[in-house]
This record gives sequence, C-alpha cells and structure tokens, in this order.
Amino acid sequence: MAAAEGTHATWRRRRVAAAGVPAVILASFAHCGSASAAGLFISEMATPDLGTAASGRAAAADNAATAFGNPAGMTRIDGSALVAGLQGGYGIVSFDRGPETNVSGGNGGNAVGGFPGAGFYFVYSITPELKVGLSTGSNFGGALEYESGWSGRYYGTKEDLLTLGAYPVAAYKINDWLSIGGGAQIVYGMLNSKTSVRNVTTGGPDGQIQLKSSDVGFGGLAGVLIEPIEGTRFGVTYTSPVKLNFKQRPDLTGGGAVFAALDPRLSQADVDLGLTIPQTVMISGYHDLTPDIAIMGNLVWQNWNQFGQPTVEVTSTTQRKATTNLDYDDTWGIGLGGRWRFLPQWAWSLGFAYDSSPLSKSQRSAALPLDQQFRVGTGLQYALTEKATIGAAYEYVNLGEADIDRDRGLSGHLQGNYSTNEIHFFNVTLSWKL
Repeated sequence: MAAAEGTHATWRRRRVAAAGVPAVILASFAHCGSASAAGLFISEMATPDLGTAASGRAAAADNAATAFGNPAGMTRIDGSALVAGLQGGYGIVSFDRGPETNVSGGNGGNAVGGFPGAGFYFVYSITPELKVGLSTGSNFGGALEYESGWSGRYYGTKEDLLTLGAYPVAAYKINDWLSIGGGAQIVYGMLNSKTSVRNVTTGGPDGQIQLKSSDVGFGGLAGVLIEPIEGTRFGVTYTSPVKLNFKQRPDLTGGGAVFAALDPRLSQADVDLGLTIPQTVMISGYHDLTPDIAIMGNLVWQNWNQFGQPTVEVTSTTQRKATTNLDYDDTWGIGLGGRWRFLPQWAWSLGFAYDSSPLSKSQRSAALPLDQQFRVGTGLQYALTEKATIGAAYEYVNLGEADIDRDRGLSGHLQGNYSTNEIHFFNVTLSWKL
C-alpha cells in the first residue's frame, strides 16, 4: 500500500509540474490581479457632491471640485477658488459560503473595515474666460483582505489596488453659453495581490504567491459645458483609459516543497501584469427650479469590456505572454439629486445613484465581490462668509449580494454570496473663493 501511495504521489507531482511556470503564474495573476479592481470606480472623492451621490457632477460647476468633475465648468468660477476635503469610509463585506463549496475553511470575516481618503481641488483665474486647475485624489481602486484559511483562499486572500492621481487641466469660455476644458491624468498605482496555492504534492500547508508592485500611467480628460439659459446647464466629461503595468518577481512563500515540485523555475519568473483603468463618459444636467431649489442628474458609461482583458507576461527560462478575456460587461449608471437652500446660509442636498454590474455570478470572484451598486447620499453646507463654505456629507453604498459560483480546477468550487456588502462614507469639506 505504501509503495502504491508513493507512486501515486509521484504521478501527481509530475502532472502538476508539466503545467510549468506560465500556467501557474497566469492562472494566479490573470484572474486575481485583474479582479482586484473590477467595477470599482470611486465617485466618492472628498467633494461636496457626496451629498447628492455625485449626481450632476459634470454640470453643477459651483465650486473648485469641477476641475475634476468637468474642467470646462471652471469658467463659471468667479476668480480663483479651492476645495479641500477629508473623508472616511467603513466597509462591511461578509461572505456566506454555500453548500456547493468544496474547500475547507471559514467565511473570511469582514474583508474591508475602515479606510481614509482626501481630496484637493484648485482653480486659478488667468482671465475671466481662461482658467487653469489642479485636482489630486483617487477615483479608482479597491482593498480586500480575508482571514487566513478561508474557503476562497485559492481565489484570493488579499487584493489591494490603490491609486493616487494628479489632474492638471485648463478651460476656456468660448461665448456666453459654451465652455470647453481638458487636461492630463497622471495616475500612480500600487498593487498587492496574494493568493494561496493548494499543496497537491504532499497535502501539507498551502503555498502563497504574492505580487507587490507599482507603476505610473498617463491619460487625458476633457469636458464641455453648455448653458443655454441662465440656471440650466448640461455637461459632458470624458476620461481616457490609463494603462498600469505591474512588473515584479512574485514572492513565493510557505507550502513546503509545493513550488519546487511544480517547477523550480518559479523562483526565477518575472511577471508583467497589465491592467487598464476603463474610459468613462458622464453626461449631466442641472436646473434651478427656484432661486432656492435645484435638481440635477447623471448618465454614466464605463468601458469594462476593455478592462476585462488584462495582459500577463511571464519571463523565466522561456517567455510567455497572454491576454485573458474575463468577459466583463460595460456598465451604465444613472443618478438623480437635489439641493434646497432652506435658510440664507444653509443648504441641504440629497441624491440617489445606480450602476449596473460588470459581471455575472459565474464570472465574479472573491477578489472583488462587486455586483450592481446603489448609492444614497445626503449632506449639509453652511456659508461661513461670502467666500467660505463648510460642509458635511454621508453616503451609503450597497454593493448587492454578489453571488459567486466558480469552479477553477485546483482552486476548487467556491459558491455563496455576501449577506452584507456595503460601504459607509463620511466627509467634511471647505470651499474657499480666493
């Protein structure tokens, strides 16, 4: 019996090793690295419009945050201005494993928790018709970390994609009803992806592959603002794709002899994982119903189909390059909001937004349990002086149940959903006319 078991174990090692370096790396990072940001555009950028769930962002143009929301809107700012904001968030993302899950382990605990944020927006007036601006902040990323040994560990244990962008822009007012603007995106991205690997050689402890890297990507953004009559305006903003290439030699830890048995070249393999932040089009409208009441809305398209085709290049003694099609769908969003100035110095805002899901349950991964999104925001603003306004806002984001039903060979079958999948955002802002 012992001889038979030894022969069987040797056969298993040879079968797995035959897959070679590229198969192991490509399976780990083409799936996990790309999924770490699937669908996670962040409209919450420490701006006053958190209180309207970002509804009307490309058309409101009533403070310096328009430098990012729609650079053409800077021409509506009298003189120069700035907005500074601090933001906090708390996410509750809890997986409930279903009966078809065949990997041992728990539910992973709360994979998010608390996280900080901030934003800064500045508009400088060269002439009343010509403005320049600068925005800094993050509008893309995600961070999840599950408890060790959870049942989805072969699909992801830690998936962090963090970005910080700088957006220099300029705008020009062509006539009384038309303004145009545009500029550059300079995005710094950091990726930290960890995935457990099943030890099929001895049945002992799992191994772990980690890719930790950073890169800077470049793109553009442009906007148009049309104001056919006073108090009614329409805005269109376009942000281009931004490519980030994460190049690093993966860190292989744990698992005893699992990686040596798979292929000794693993320790010498370099990975170049290419991810693309999707391009976006936002169309917004704004209308003053009365001197004290305004309504606003959004239509948003995001090109997730392009994002769902990451490139992975592995270099060891041989070189392999692959483009994986993860079958992402482009997403559509809609928003509606309003603002009421109920006292001369006080204004109250309220907004709702919806975004469709880029994935079905057969495509979704535990690396990012994202489904359709529902947002509800509300906020208050108080005019301290004619030039200074402070604000506070709250937004609730429901990310859906995010059903998962995946079966990927050695990773096992992961089935279940997220009974709680939500984020709570809070911010305080200062708007100042210089």
